Amino acid sequence: MTAPRRIGVLGGMGPEATVLLMQRLIAAVPAGDDADHIPLLVDSNTRVPSRIAALIDKAGEDPAPVLASMAKRLEAMGAEALIMPCNTAHYYAPAIESAVSIELLNMIDLSVAEVVRQTTQGSRVGLLASPAVRTLALFDHALGRAGRVVCYPENNDATLTAIKSLKAHGVNSVARGLFEPAAQQLVGDGVEIILIACSELSILGDAVLPLVATMDTLDVLVKRTVEFAFDAIHPDNGNQPAQVRQASS
Repeated sequence: MTAPRRIGVLGGMGPEATVLLMQRLIAAVPAGDDADHIPLLVDSNTRVPSRIAALIDKAGEDPAPVLASMAKRLEAMGAEALIMPCNTAHYYAPAIESAVSIELLNMIDLSVAEVVRQTTQGSRVGLLASPAVRTLALFDHALGRAGRVVCYPENNDATLTAIKSLKAHGVNSVARGLFEPAAQQLVGDGVEIILIACSELSILGDAVLPLVATMDTLDVLVKRTVEFAFDAIHPDNGNQPAQVRQASS
């Protein structure tokens, strides 16, 4: 049988989020043996310049050349498509795409399309993301054009502190204590679905979102990656929508 396509991972932003992506990809494939899994070429480059420093503080090194170089190396190693488990870094998607001849499976575009597919005109969509995602409006324009209303937590500083805490210490009580009020505020604002749009926050899983349906951009990316990897083998395998975790009763 034809082997699954090889996927290149632009990782290291952060390392735990990269590992989480790999874990979810493994779990998404009903494999009977090692050879059944998607072959991954992973560049977990922890030296990618800070996206926050470059985009928010306006004082850091430009990450674009580093990301473009990573993409070129992964293509040279045989990657047939690229994925990147960092929402904020998708600001640099054009630089990555122009550096290679293979496709970047764009987590932002895929997630917007999935939210639109699973909501209706006028739906309020809550975003839990890095403040950079909000400042850059990575989701806002596309969701707005589709008639969805984007809502963010009021306290940007608390969200950023939670993300930094997760990067430094993994899942911990400080991050949970900052994350929970942000999620609860969005529920109070009447959102119909919360989009987890930071792969660091994905590490928290379902623990702090019991009150509303949620969609994780990382899950959307995993779904499309599996589709791409196996399309040549099972071309009809992409008919199911990305997972939406429903609110607890």
